[in-house]
Amino acid sequence: MSHRPFVIKIGGSTLGATDTTYADIAALARKGDVPVVVHGGGAEASRWLDAMHIPSRFERGLRVTDERVLPVVVAVFAGLVNKRIVAAIDAAGARAVGISGADARLLRCRIADSALGLVGEPLEVDPAPIRALLDAGLVPVISSIGCVPSQPADQLVNVNADTVAASVAAAVGARRLVFLTDVEGVRGPDGERIDRLDAARARTLVVDGTISGGMIPKIEACLHAAGLGVEVQIVDGRVPGALRSLDNAGTIIIPAVS
Repeated sequence: MSHRPFVIKIGGSTLGATDTTYADIAALARKGDVPVVVHGGGAEASRWLDAMHIPSRFERGLRVTDERVLPVVVAVFAGLVNKRIVAAIDAAGARAVGISGADARLLRCRIADSALGLVGEPLEVDPAPIRALLDAGLVPVISSIGCVPSQPADQLVNVNADTVAASVAAAVGARRLVFLTDVEGVRGPDGERIDRLDAARARTLVVDGTISGGMIPKIEACLHAAGLGVEVQIVDGRVPGALRSLDNAGTIIIPAVS
């Protein structure tokens, strides 16, 4: 692989009428800075589960994934959402290829917690399929479905997309993992956006309540990535051109120096 790519985690809350996420990704790819895209699709999965009268349950923010839920999650994440993203990037002028963590056993997992059902915890990411796509100038679009190696067939599992993004970023030696969110960054006690944040200070802000509510899981995902040695940036993905103007945007969480 000729470069250290950006890994970009996108979510439904950042995609709207005014954002330019797909155009930004295509622009990066066209100039030779091909990124890796990781996504989930929880909101879309919930809509399909509701339509099929299958209840959605969550434990600690994670979807409980039983034998009825899993086929819907796989179909939505690896199928519908993945191909929509691929089609949008292609239409914006780049070439994208949609895969899941189950393809080529890219994302090997174990069962995270029996109480969550078929939810995976990443053990290993094989970077070879991702590097092959990057070297061919293709944008890998990875859905957050993993596999637990088994016989006669691997067990498909639902994996938290933020965790997948962190694991992928570490495996490919990303120069930065960018979380496109619906906030402009982390705010300090004075209400001002914090430009740079280390893991220790981030944890302090969680403990003292400065970081609260929906920002806590975002920070936990960032800390997971930082713990794997990856620099992370939280950016407001609703802002047009967000990925083309990362300097002085959002909050960068820097990994600990070993």
